[in-house]
Amino acid sequence: MNPIKKTIELPDGRTITIETGKLAKQADGAVEVRMGNTMLLATVVSAKEAGEGVDFMPLQVEYKEKFSAAGRFPGGFLKREGRATDYEILTARLVDRVLRPLFPENYHADTFVNITMYSADGVDAPDCLAGLAASAALAVSDIPFNGPIGEVRVARIDGKFVIDPTFDELQKADMELMVGATYDNIMMVEGEMNEVSEAELLAALRAAHDAIKILCKAQLELAEAAGATVKREYCHEINDEDLRKDVHEKCYDRAYAIAKAGSADKHWRQDSFDAICEEYIESLPEEEREEKAPLVKRYYHDVEKEAVRRCILDEGVRLDGRKTTDIRPIWCEVDYLPGPHGSAIFTRGETQSLSTVTLGTKLDEKILDDVLNQGRERFLLHYNFPPFSTGEAKAQRGVGRREIGHGNLAHRALKRMIPDNFPYVVRVVSDILESNGSSSMATVCAGTLALLDAGVKMKKPVSGIAMGLITDTASPKYAILSDILGDEDHLGDMDFKVTGTRDGITATQMDIKCDGLSYEILEKALLQARDGRMHILDIIEQTIPAPREDFKPHVPRIVTMLIPKELIGAVIGPGGKIIQGIQEESGATVSIDEIEDGGYIEVAAANKDAIDKALGMINAIVELPEEGKVYEGTVRSIMDFGAFVEFMPHRDGLLHISEIAWERLEDMAASGLKEGDKVQVKLLEIDKKTGKYRLSMRALLPKPEGYVEPQRAPRGERGPRREGDRPRREGGERPRRDRNDRGPKKD
Repeated sequence: MNPIKKTIELPDGRTITIETGKLAKQADGAVEVRMGNTMLLATVVSAKEAGEGVDFMPLQVEYKEKFSAAGRFPGGFLKREGRATDYEILTARLVDRVLRPLFPENYHADTFVNITMYSADGVDAPDCLAGLAASAALAVSDIPFNGPIGEVRVARIDGKFVIDPTFDELQKADMELMVGATYDNIMMVEGEMNEVSEAELLAALRAAHDAIKILCKAQLELAEAAGATVKREYCHEINDEDLRKDVHEKCYDRAYAIAKAGSADKHWRQDSFDAICEEYIESLPEEEREEKAPLVKRYYHDVEKEAVRRCILDEGVRLDGRKTTDIRPIWCEVDYLPGPHGSAIFTRGETQSLSTVTLGTKLDEKILDDVLNQGRERFLLHYNFPPFSTGEAKAQRGVGRREIGHGNLAHRALKRMIPDNFPYVVRVVSDILESNGSSSMATVCAGTLALLDAGVKMKKPVSGIAMGLITDTASPKYAILSDILGDEDHLGDMDFKVTGTRDGITATQMDIKCDGLSYEILEKALLQARDGRMHILDIIEQTIPAPREDFKPHVPRIVTMLIPKELIGAVIGPGGKIIQGIQEESGATVSIDEIEDGGYIEVAAANKDAIDKALGMINAIVELPEEGKVYEGTVRSIMDFGAFVEFMPHRDGLLHISEIAWERLEDMAASGLKEGDKVQVKLLEIDKKTGKYRLSMRALLPKPEGYVEPQRAPRGERGPRREGDRPRREGGERPRRDRNDRGPKKD
C-alpha cells in the first residue's frame, strides 16, 4: 500500500497529519501522527483467534516516550528506558478507557495497541494525540471496532476554550479536561479545574466534542482511502440459544426477588445470586454439567444484570434498598493515629479509607525526570488498594495501574486547595481497608480530613462522590444513582466521579458505556452529584470544623527567608562547606533555591532553638555591613602596619596599628594581638570605590584624659629644608622643572 496522508487543521492554525502505509507495515494497523515537531507512531495487532475459555476483551494499551525524542539521555545507570512512568501509565489508561467499550461484545481476541513518541519539541503535549493515533491505527486495520474515536484536551484560558493547548498555554488555564468520544457520544472525561460550575463543565465538554467530530471524520476518510472499510470475520463464541432461554426463564424471577430485597449485606446478596446459578447447574444432567457450566455462568450473568437494572428502573429500588439519591451512612474520625502528622478515617457504607499526612522539607520533594517534564513536586498523594479490602485471598503485590489512576484523580481533586506558598512538602497516603463503591472518592474525603487534622490551612475542604446511570434502550427511562456500589458500577452504563468544594468542581472522571447519552442527562447527574457533595461536606465539617490552630508537637517547624541573589554563593560556600557547617552546628536542615526574586532559604528543625541558631548564622552571612556598627571579629592575620580582622562571615577589614589603642604603638608586637584572637571592633568606614572596610578598636575605648590627637604640619611649614631637597617655590611647593632642562640623557 502506498503511503496515504490526511491533514486536519485546528482552529488556531496548527495542523495534525495522519499518515499510514509508510512505517510498521507488518502490524494489522499502523499510523504516524504529527503536530508541529511532535510525532507518535501507533500500531495495533490482534490475534486471529480467541484464547480458550476467554469471555472478555483482552485489550492491552501501552504508551511509551523515547528520551531521544527530545534529544535527552535517560537517567540511571543503564541509560535506557525502563518501566513505564506514572505519566505513561496515565496516558495509556486514558486511551484504554475510550477504546475498550467500543469493541464488539463477542470479540475476545488478544489485542495490543502500542503508541510510541518518537519526536517532541516540548511545545505540544503528546498525550492529547495518543487516542487519535490509536484509533486511526484501528481504523486502517481489519480489526472489528465500533469507532473511530478522538481524544482532545480542552482548557479554558482567559475565559476562552482552547483545544490541545501548548505546554505554555496550559500554565494559564483554570480548567483542563481530557475528553474522548466517538462522532456521536462522549465516552470518557478526566480533568481538574478551579472550582467551576456544572454549566461551565458542560460547556467545556461541548467544545471538546465539536473538535473530536472533525478528528473522527478525518479517520473515516483515511480508512476509505486505505481500503480498510471491511473488517475481518470472526467467531469467538459458541452459543446455545435454547440454553440461554432456559436460564432466563428459570432464573430471572429469583434474581429479581433478590435485587428487590434491598439487603445492605454485600456478601448475602452475592451468595444468594451465586446460589441460583449453582442450583441451575446442579439441575443439568451430570454428563452435561462440565460442558455447559461456562455457558450457564455467562448467560446467568446477563440475567442478573437485567434483573438488577429492571428493579431500579421499574421499582426505584437499588441492590442495598436505597433510593436513587440516597447516600450510605457515613462516619469519620480524625487524629486516629498518634504517629503521623495528620490522620483520619472516612467510612461510607462498605467503603473505608485510612489516610495519613506527612509534612516534610524541601529535601522531601519528588524529583520529576520524564522526557518532557522535569521539575519537582511538593504535593504527593499515594493510593493503596490491598486485596483484603474486597475479601480476596491473594498476595499484595506492587502498585498497579488502577492504583496509579485512582490516586491521580484524588491528587487532582485536592492539590489546588493546598495553601499558596505553603512551606511544607505534603504527602497524603490513602490505604483502602474496605471497598464496595468508589474508594477514590473516599480517598478525597479522608485526605481532606487528614490534611485539616495535620493543621494544613486548606483554602476550602473538598468532598467527592461517584454517580451511576441505568438506561433502558427500549424506552426513555433512566435512573441516576448517587454513591454507587461496586455492582452498580459493573452493571451500569456510567461511572461519573465528581469532587469539589462548596463553590465549585475541582476534578472529575467519567466513563460512559452506553450510546446516546444526552447533555440533559449529564446536567442532571452533575446537579445530583452536587447535592451529594454538599451532604458529605456537612459531615466533614461536623467532624473537624476548621484546621488545627497549630501543627502537632512532632511536626518539623519550617521558617523561610529571602536573600539577595548575589549572596546565595556566600551561604552555600565552596563545595557546600558553609551550608553543611550551619546544619551540623545548629542541628537544623537548611535548603536554598535560586528563584526570580533572589535566594529562597528554608530552615527546618524539630525545635525552635535549632532554627534560631541556624537563622542567626545565616543572617550573619547575608547581613550587610553598617558603618558605625560594633562587631565581634576574629584576627585572621598580623601585618607590620596592623591586622586583618574577620568581623562578619567572609568579610575582612583592616585594623590599622593606629586604631588599636590611643597611645602610639611602636610595632604590632606591642599590641599583644595574635591570630585567632576575638576582638570587639567598630566599622569606621566602607570605601565607596574599593569596598574595603576600615576598623577600629580604640574607638570603643575611653579616650585618655588630656589626650591630644597628633596634628600633621601643613605642607609649607614642615621645618628647614634638608640637604638634597629640591628648592621649593613660593608657598612651600617644589618648583617644576622645565621639560628641556633636565640634564643630559642617561645611557
